[in-house]
Amino acid sequence: MPQNRKDKEDALRINNRITAPKVRVVGDNVPEQGIYPLSQALKMAENLELDLVEIAPNSDPPVCKIIDYQKFLYQQKKKAKEQKANASKIVIKEIRFGPQTDEHDFQFKLNHAKSFLQEGSKVKAYVFFRGRSILFADQGEKLLLRFALELEEFGKAEQLPKLEGKKMLMMIAPIRKK
Repeated sequence: MPQNRKDKEDALRINNRITAPKVRVVGDNVPEQGIYPLSQALKMAENLELDLVEIAPNSDPPVCKIIDYQKFLYQQKKKAKEQKANASKIVIKEIRFGPQTDEHDFQFKLNHAKSFLQEGSKVKAYVFFRGRSILFADQGEKLLLRFALELEEFGKAEQLPKLEGKKMLMMIAPIRKK
């Protein structure tokens, strides 16, 4: 994969850098698309005051397009930027419990988790143990399992609760609507 701009430009051969004896010529402003000797294809591009760009070097014969090379590079950058912008970003929201969380707090946090999952965010629910409260690890596990069960129609648990240091974690991913 090319590292920088110079490598990308070298990856695409243009005009006299094309080495194949015959090429398939395509383009919007080409009078007759087809297979031509390289010299004739270069003359066609020169007559149109455009560049001959090798866009598919691995095909037999290589496919070349008659276009303005700078415009072609600009369009490729624009497409890459759009693809990057459309790539989904995963947001993780955290919800923290104590091992002795009462019912009202549980329901309050449950409602927050539902709204997070509906907007497409993942939820990282965890029970934080302080001092000797680590003795109640089984209570924390029950709490997280109940939490996952209540959220079953909004999200799916990616992992069972597991203890990491003083935290018992559980990840819940949203269910994708079709």
